[in-house]
Amino acid sequence: MYTDSDNLLEISIADQALRYSTREACFLFPVSTARNGFGEQKGSGKTPRGWHRVAARIGDGLPEGAVFVGRRPTGEIYSEELAQEYPERDWILTRILWLQGLETGRNRLGNVDTMRRYIYIHGTPDSEPMGEPLSHGCIRMRNADLQALFERVPFNTPVWIQEHSFSRIPCRQL
Repeated sequence: MYTDSDNLLEISIADQALRYSTREACFLFPVSTARNGFGEQKGSGKTPRGWHRVAARIGDGLPEGAVFVGRRPTGEIYSEELAQEYPERDWILTRILWLQGLETGRNRLGNVDTMRRYIYIHGTPDSEPMGEPLSHGCIRMRNADLQALFERVPFNTPVWIQEHSFSRIPCRQL
């Protein structure tokens, strides 16, 4: 679908990994996808599959650990003390890459709309494990990894999310 793109983000739910490929390089990062598995239904708490795009880049210039609520920075910086004060928060930190589904009926419009489900690639506390499905549907990353990725990923970058492993397919330059 995006053979002419200069950038591609791929997420493997099976591998709990994200690959970012450009014409010059390929980067691999551990992630954490949904505890409830994969699926597209609103309210499912699952990570949606298929073709998406980066529809918004939020947090440029903010410090690592910046806290977001409703995609807006709160002015707080994540700390253990803050976590103890708000133990029920689902921490969205550092940066947000907000995803929009591109496949009508699969991940776009109606009860399967990725953007209306507020599905992001976002930072999480460093105490949270990577490589294990623990999110509420989003793709969580280490803050430093997300910051490095955010600097490279332009608006409209295509994103492919699959339930299968891509471990046998080599990380390749586009």
